Amino acid sequence: MLNVVPTAIEAVKVITPKSFGDVRGHFSETYNQQRFFEHGITLNFIQDNQAFSKEAGTIRGLHFQTPPAAQDKLLRVLHGSVVDVAVDLRRSSPTYGKWVSEVLSAENGKQLLIPAGFAHGYCTLEPDTVVLYKVTAYWSPKDERGLAWDDPDLAIDWQMPRDKSLLAEKDTRWPQLKALPTYFD
Repeated sequence: MLNVVPTAIEAVKVITPKSFGDVRGHFSETYNQQRFFEHGITLNFIQDNQAFSKEAGTIRGLHFQTPPAAQDKLLRVLHGSVVDVAVDLRRSSPTYGKWVSEVLSAENGKQLLIPAGFAHGYCTLEPDTVVLYKVTAYWSPKDERGLAWDDPDLAIDWQMPRDKSLLAEKDTRWPQLKALPTYFD
């Protein structure tokens, strides 16, 4: 019913629910706490967020919240597609400063599980993209932080030319990784 595969950074997982199709269309169980628990994912999601992006090339991120408001996230795309990116900010991790990405789309049904301790962002690959994500902590403005989406040391492949990228003003001002304080051990 649920396929869970670690990415190159084992803590980040690609989760694909089984889809059942017939002449009417298809059905999938996108979240079932018991099935997630069976795969060792024992997170307590407390809030769902949904974002609509009008233009392809819209980048949201790289965002994270600091403890005690750090969030685990489970993302999926309802319409369109994104390249979803997670950057490891855990200083003691052997993958500190490394990133992984996955293309999530309404068509492929993949979800990305990003634990606390990672910066997260995505770039829309199609216009009119809708992303839904679950989080384990409420949004806390005082604990919100970010990482430069275009940090040359990270060299993230957003799968979109830089001149086609659309960002919120705040997302153009986040520091690079080398200037980021330690928030996660």
